[in-house]
Parts: sequence; C-alpha cells; structure tokens
Amino acid sequence: MTAANPTADQAPASSAPAATQTPAPPGPPAAYPPLQGTALLLGTLSLSLATFMNVLDSSIANVSIPAIAGDLGVSPGQGTWVITSFGVANAISVPLTGWLTQRFGAVRLFTMSVLLFVLTSWLCGFAGSLEALVFFRVLQGLVAGPMIPLSQTLLLASYPKALAGTALALWGVTTLVAPVVGPLLGGWITDNISWPWIFYINVPVGLLAGLLTWGIYRQRETPIRKLPIDTVGLSLLVLWVGALQLMLDKGKELDWFASGEIITMAVVAVVAFAVFLVWELTEKHPVVDLKLFKGRNFTFGALALSVAYALFFGNVVLLPLWLQQWMGYTATSAGMALAPVGIFAILLTPLVGKKVGQWDPRRMATGAFVVFSTVLWMRSQFTVQTDFIHILIPTLLQGAAMAFFFIPLTTLTLAGVPPERIPAAAGLSNFVRITAGAMGTSIATTLWESRAAMHHAHLTEGLVQGQGVFAQTLDNLTASGLTQMQALAQINRLIDQQAFTRAANDIFLGSAGLFLLLIALIWLTKRPARTAGGGGAADAGGAH
Repeated sequence: MTAANPTADQAPASSAPAATQTPAPPGPPAAYPPLQGTALLLGTLSLSLATFMNVLDSSIANVSIPAIAGDLGVSPGQGTWVITSFGVANAISVPLTGWLTQRFGAVRLFTMSVLLFVLTSWLCGFAGSLEALVFFRVLQGLVAGPMIPLSQTLLLASYPKALAGTALALWGVTTLVAPVVGPLLGGWITDNISWPWIFYINVPVGLLAGLLTWGIYRQRETPIRKLPIDTVGLSLLVLWVGALQLMLDKGKELDWFASGEIITMAVVAVVAFAVFLVWELTEKHPVVDLKLFKGRNFTFGALALSVAYALFFGNVVLLPLWLQQWMGYTATSAGMALAPVGIFAILLTPLVGKKVGQWDPRRMATGAFVVFSTVLWMRSQFTVQTDFIHILIPTLLQGAAMAFFFIPLTTLTLAGVPPERIPAAAGLSNFVRITAGAMGTSIATTLWESRAAMHHAHLTEGLVQGQGVFAQTLDNLTASGLTQMQALAQINRLIDQQAFTRAANDIFLGSAGLFLLLIALIWLTKRPARTAGGGGAADAGGAH
C-alpha cells in the first residue's frame, strides 16, 4: 500500500477504540492553509459525525443480536455473523485506503465512503433474511474501510501543525464516546422501536456528515495519480480470509470436519493463504507489505495486539448474549451493563497519549493485560444469581485497561518503521487486528456452545427421571399448574441456564489466562526511544 508520507507532528496523539483505531493515516497535503472560524468548526463536526457513526455501528449491534436472530428465525450463534461479516470486510478494505486515496483523492473518497455507508445501512435495515443482512453488512464493511484513516487525514489538514495534538484529541474523544453510547442506544432502539432502526439512524447522520464534508473540503482535494494495484494479491486475500471466516462461522452447525463443505473451505483457506504469502513477498506493489514482519517490534507488537483484540472482542460479544439469553436481561439493560467500559477510557486516554513517549510502553501494555486478566477472572466467578452491580464493576475496570492497551501497543508496533512505510504498517497492523477480532467472535461463540453442551451432559448425568431431586422438582412444578411437558421444559431451561453460565465462565477464565501469557510477547519487543513531550503512536514509537 502506498500513501502520502505522514510527518512527525501528524502522528495521532490519542487512540480510537479497538474496532477502528488507525494510528497513521495518509498524510494531509501541505498545500492548503488551515481552516478558520465557522469552516473549521463545521469541518471538525462533519468529520467527527462520520467517525462517530462508523464506530457506533461497530458496537450498537452487539446487544441487538438476540432480537435480530429471533426476528430472522436463526440461532443467536448465527446472528453473530452480522458482526463478523462487517469486521472481515472492513479489515480487507483498510489496506486499500492508501491506494484508493491516491487514485481518487482523499476528499472524494471520504465523501463517497460516507454516502455509500448510508446506503448500505439503509439496505441493512430492509434485510428480510439473515443472508441478505450479512451480504449488506459485508458491503457496509467494505465501504467503511477508508472512513477512519481519512477522517484523521482531513482533520489534520484543517488545523495548524501546532494544534495537531488538540485536533486528534477531539477526534479521539468522539471515537471513545461512541462505544459508550452504542450499547445503550442499540438496546433502547431494539426494545422500544425495532432492530432495523439501529441501521436507519445512520441515514440522517451520514447524509449531514457527507454534505458538510463535501461543501467544506471539495476545494482542498489531495493530488491524484494512477498507481498499479495488486489485483492477484487482493483476490487471494479476499479468498483466504473469506474461506477461513466462513469455516469458523458455519463449523459448529455443520459438525466441523465431519462436513465436506467445512473441509473444502479449510483446504481453500490454507492453499490460498500459502499462495498469497509467496505472491505478496515477490510482488513489486503488494496490497499488503508482508516484509514489514522482518521487524522485531512490528512482528511481536502486531501479534500481541491482534491476539489480545481477538480475546477482548470475543468476550465483548459473548457477555450480552449470555445476559439476554440466560439472565433475563433486555437489550436496554444489557446495554447499560456494557456502557461504562468507556468511562475510564475517556478519562485516561489523554494521559496515556501524553506519557507514552516518556514511560516504557511495554510496562503500560503489561499493566493493561493484567487488568484485562483480572476483569475476565472476575467475570469467570459469575453465577445465575449475580446481580447487576457485580456485572457492572468488571466492565468499568475494563475501560482503564483499554486506555493503556491500544496506544502503547501501537507505539511498540510502529517503533523503528521508516516514515515512508508508516501508512503500510498501519494498514497491515489494522488488517490483522480487525480480522483477528472477527475470528475471535466466531471462536468464542463456538466454544461457548460446545462447553455448554458438555456442562449440560454433566449436570444431567446424575438425574434419574422419577427419583430424587428430579422427581421432587417435577412434582412441585406440576402442582403449580404446569403440564408434565411444560414442567420438563422448565427443568431443561434451568439446566441450560446453569450449563451456559458455566460455559461462559470457562471462556472468561481461559481468556484471563491467555492475557497473562501474552505479556511475554510484549517483552520480546524493544523499548522505543524516549520523546520529550510524549505524543502519538508513531512519533512516540520512534518511527520518525
């Protein structure tokens, strides 16, 4: 991927949430003077609205999955395809941002992405089947790829260089508020209107952002030039990522490798990935610059960031599913249980952005992983009697871990990368991370159902119909007015509730242990050079 070279003072000073963070956008052109007055205010507003809409869409659907699945007549597990399809498509389109920017211009590409995002959001709301919804979510993810990095690019072009940090701090706050609002808004809309409106609300917001952006920035277009694109590499990328994600999504319902379809997808994924590696390492203009993995910091930093994000996002999706399916929470109350994650993130991110160049980012990331592990251990102690406050506390603490997670790890990952390769490195690290997040969701939900089946078997193996506790419970239920079939169904529901709770505990506990193991990867990186005033991921990482 080729893109305009960012300068040192254009590196982000604050971090976006996991789903969207792009630490080194294509650099803004130096030819245009900064905006002033009303134009600056409206320009910042339009870019922030578009970013807010994009990030909001990454989190708003999490609490709506049970409602979507029920309305479309599929299982909640299949409903998670709504999340994974967007993530995979988004990951594939992110590395293309640099090439598309130089081919069409940053302003034109950003405006087009926003308007296409509006169109695909509208189509998502109209989807009458899971297949249609997943298809439109794929389109939505594809067109959303350039929005986040280009919002940073245009924002940096709007402010004087001396205020670049302030501009990105405003941008960062916008992207941190969205994950707080997303679950609350998604839950309220699902409970009080209907789930399609979680997509329809993008229409007025996106139209306003697109029109404002075009009106203010159309005379400030970046230079356009034709560059070759690695069509073969891009096709192979889509093929192996798509095949792997389909295998993970459909594996549990097709009984994994007992299915010829799953075996075929696995073979396609492996072969396409092998050919992709060979092609990209020998191509003159690769769509993904795999030679970046020669760098020690990039390799271990990107690996730690991606695996940790897969664990984080998989658990973020699992928690509301458990709350709504087995704890009796509505979408709104599940959203309230998830929303506090952004409070400490918003408060601490400016401090982390300021200090990451002075403190050792490896220590900061280690602290984040310890907190993540502690949070997940606390969740592994949940029972069917756990109250709302005890569910809320780990979520609140998780926000602190988020603040010390993304900026330090991005700093470590980009440390030592030459300035001209920062855009390619940012695109590749984000591609790997977002893809890992989508796969983490599939793996977490698959393991959850598998462990629940095992726990269900263990819980029932000592029960004998007509004897002991089983007989007493059945008699009590039938005495309350239920038929025998209804009573049996109620008993099975109670056993399932215990089984799925224990299965969720297993996932939480296993994830806690993996976070501690990942700390070793952090310490395989080299500490970046100190900087006097802190700063963003790139400059703090010594990339400039």
